[in-house]
Amino acid sequence: MPNDPRILLVDDDYHLADSLADWLQEVGFDVNVAASVNQAKQRLAERSFELIITDLRLGDDDGLGLVRYAAKNHSDTAILVMTGYATPDTAVEAVRAGAFDLLTKPVIDDELLLAIDRAINHHKIEQENEVLRQQLDRRAGLENILSHDYRMLKIFDVIDSVANAKASILITGENGTGKSMIARAIHNRSARRSGPFVEVACGALPDNLLESELFGHVAGAYTGANSDRKGKFELAEGGTIFLDEIGTATPAMQVKLLRVLQEFQFEPLGGMETRKVDTRVILATNEHLESAVAAGTFRQDLYYRINVVNIVLPSLRERPGDIPLLVDHFLREAAETAGRRVESFNREAINALQAYAWPGNVRQLENVIERAVLLSSSVELGLEDLPPEVLGADAPSDRVQHFGMGLGQFTSRGGAALPSATPSLNWSASVAGQSLKDALEVPEREIILQSLRRNQWNRVATADELEINRTTLYKKMKRLGLDDPRLQYA
Repeated sequence: MPNDPRILLVDDDYHLADSLADWLQEVGFDVNVAASVNQAKQRLAERSFELIITDLRLGDDDGLGLVRYAAKNHSDTAILVMTGYATPDTAVEAVRAGAFDLLTKPVIDDELLLAIDRAINHHKIEQENEVLRQQLDRRAGLENILSHDYRMLKIFDVIDSVANAKASILITGENGTGKSMIARAIHNRSARRSGPFVEVACGALPDNLLESELFGHVAGAYTGANSDRKGKFELAEGGTIFLDEIGTATPAMQVKLLRVLQEFQFEPLGGMETRKVDTRVILATNEHLESAVAAGTFRQDLYYRINVVNIVLPSLRERPGDIPLLVDHFLREAAETAGRRVESFNREAINALQAYAWPGNVRQLENVIERAVLLSSSVELGLEDLPPEVLGADAPSDRVQHFGMGLGQFTSRGGAALPSATPSLNWSASVAGQSLKDALEVPEREIILQSLRRNQWNRVATADELEINRTTLYKKMKRLGLDDPRLQYA
């Protein structure tokens, strides 16, 4: 039967293996037999198995070696060990190597069936738990970075591609764009996720303290160093170290960083012993390192060493279509923390938030939302709940939608004037003789086009801004010739 559990039986005793294989097939298993470690590896390469049952003594071969090989290279296969020479130490060694259990020959039929059933079911549960853990890791990684902007989606793809690479990653972008969150996402999606994630703000410490912070020190290295202390690189062993504001490092510190990034070796401050570490290095800066290299303030060799993979984070003003999504998230968090009943911002407030330049990026947006929740007693927040810097020179009363055909402009609720589709003086003449439906196509097309551009061509956000159904938006785009992908780059 094709759905019978597949078992690989490994034993150099031909008669015993043949007899046991016949019996296992009679009770419903699909059994293959191998007489040596090499034969077993060949069988594993040819097909997959739910279970391996192996002896520990296979002529000149070591059964524990096969257990280690299978545990490393065929982790989807459970392993049982059978031996006539079992000791407590042997059992412990077999389990440490990757076996589920060890059985002593001769094995009773019912005992073997029970062990097979337990091994296969336990392994399935472990695999299911691994899948669930990966899903939780994913939620703790990228799903905490809220965006449907196409540039951020490309960054998510890059994160998936480089998560398990050991190469250095440089994250660049303005302050507040979420560089630390991206670094954590890379760590959480890597094979190092069970290890530590250590973050160091390089710009917050003077050079001598930064060296001690990164590499540790020995007793007596400086006044007050009364005992040995491990540095962040050692504390990040087996995990990830995130060096933020790397552009502030002095030339002397740059030399030390270059060595540790090349060799993963260093000496603690005041010490002579060379220490080696196994850690993934992610770096971030809001400075233009190319300009610093050209000016001679940042080492060129260090720049090339850290710039193996460069992730450039767009500013919030470059992706206004994400603002409603972020506002909703921060609003729910702030309301829950403050114990307030706040449901949403009204459309005028959202338009104002999208029209603002956000020099502080996502961090500033979060602070603005938290402030609005704390200071307001309304269920729905509006323009009056936003700080003056967000509102700019526009008074709240001016932020209403108007449709000035005679003036040849169309103004959104955020107060931003959209370009006229036709000169205002000729508008009356241009629609003469047309039906109302045809005459309205020009301004309708322009309004939708400008909304698409404001939302970085995100159709969900555009439909929400225009307060129309997504299907209606798609139909209008098709009818008005706005479904051409080339328009996104015009």
